[in-house]
Amino acid sequence: MDRQSITNPTVLGGMSANVSPVIADLINAAIDARATLVDLKHETAYRLFNGFSEGLPTLVLDIYAGALVIHDYAETTNEEQVGLILSVVRDRLPWITSAVLKPRQSGDADVRSGRVILGSEADLPRKIRENGVAYALDLLLNRDASFYIDTRGLRAWAKENLAGKRVLNTFAYTGSLGVAARAAPCRQVVATDLNKRFLNQAKDSYSLNGFPIQRADFVAGDFFEVVARLKRRNELFDCVFLDPPFYQEGMKGLINKLRPLVAHEGWLVVVNNALFISGREHMDMMEGLCGDGYMKVERIIAVPQDCVGYSANSAMVWPKDPSPFNHPTKIAVLRVTRRASE
Repeated sequence: MDRQSITNPTVLGGMSANVSPVIADLINAAIDARATLVDLKHETAYRLFNGFSEGLPTLVLDIYAGALVIHDYAETTNEEQVGLILSVVRDRLPWITSAVLKPRQSGDADVRSGRVILGSEADLPRKIRENGVAYALDLLLNRDASFYIDTRGLRAWAKENLAGKRVLNTFAYTGSLGVAARAAPCRQVVATDLNKRFLNQAKDSYSLNGFPIQRADFVAGDFFEVVARLKRRNELFDCVFLDPPFYQEGMKGLINKLRPLVAHEGWLVVVNNALFISGREHMDMMEGLCGDGYMKVERIIAVPQDCVGYSANSAMVWPKDPSPFNHPTKIAVLRVTRRASE
């Protein structure tokens, strides 16, 4: 349940707002399963509880350094239940010093962005550290808390594979994929997003890591206009990231827009977050595009297990089967070969 807009929780096996204290048992079990993710300095980020697969479909809990973020997907927030959740988590993780509640079904964008329910806004962490890289945080930036936990494996791939490469990060949001690539270190990252505020947070992450900031590498603008401009300049990149909001134009069209910008033997990394598009449907679309022999699906990158969930008591049934991916956030690395005439 990352990034997808879930407008009808009952589709996901929804539940009444009045949940019995069995919630304590479910959360305690989830904490036990994630014991190895707790770092001594409490600097990292991970999913503490995925209710969809672990017994409470309207609840997701995330840890960002010393903060707890409660994603409430119920139609109406049960404040008593929120208090119980906070009590259970703090009893087990007493180093939690702040908490944010995000009512994901609210019709008010400001409400969806969250409110502080433990500590004050000044107490919220401003950064996390993952795989040796620092990332700026703004937990109240919008409903998604400014950093996607589910793409941890892709950030690791970027850091491991993009040394010396030139990278384009489209729909960059707060730029975490580009920051990971910059840590490789890659030669250059061009990050583009419609929202300049998001890109400014990417710059904050650069500053945290001591990376030089080149203003021309942060391009605020419409995806199609930016891509068209890059094509006119005959720009080529060794790796292009495509991670759009799922409600954008069909993924096939976006891939075709970006493919000409990928250098020979370069990578086009595709992230599809659509909850109601099956993994098979998505894979068939990409394999269809590979039919000309100039592109192939090189590998799938799994979503980390803390995001998938650890429940051993009930079979996880997503609205659409994500297989061959392990989660509705479907991550694929495509290798692109350019024609001799290109």
